[in-house]
Amino acid sequence: MYRSLFPRDMFAEMDRLQREMQQAFDLSPTIRGLGRNGFPALNVGGTPETIEVYAFAPGVDPATLDVTLERGLLSIAGTRKRGLPGAESGSGSQAADAKTKSTVHINERFEGAFHRVLTLPDDADPEGVEASYRDGVLHVVIRRKASAQPRRITVQ
Repeated sequence: MYRSLFPRDMFAEMDRLQREMQQAFDLSPTIRGLGRNGFPALNVGGTPETIEVYAFAPGVDPATLDVTLERGLLSIAGTRKRGLPGAESGSGSQAADAKTKSTVHINERFEGAFHRVLTLPDDADPEGVEASYRDGVLHVVIRRKASAQPRRITVQ
């Protein structure tokens, strides 16, 4: 979407701001995940043997990630540091750094602490969890309990 940094038509700008405010409160899924608390975006799926969770978190230091599984709840927490040099977190104004001065016109990148919680099915095995982080994607694999696996019973 093309957006001018210096609008000429004030009514068009007010209309755009109203649409953006409506989208901010809309809870329907978007390309960036949910409108609120949607970072990191998640894909959840599985096979008969595993439950797999992909958390898309580029720019996050893997050392800051905290992945826990307790009582059927998978919790993913961490921190994403600011990405613009000299820009203060959450502001769209001018900010001064010791060496450079930068002006932020648009900042759509999430920064700060995040925490996502997923409810897992009853057959998730808390002893069989593996997590890896590569190219900005956290991949969590949870094995299913062996007792929950489908098995074929022969008829005598």
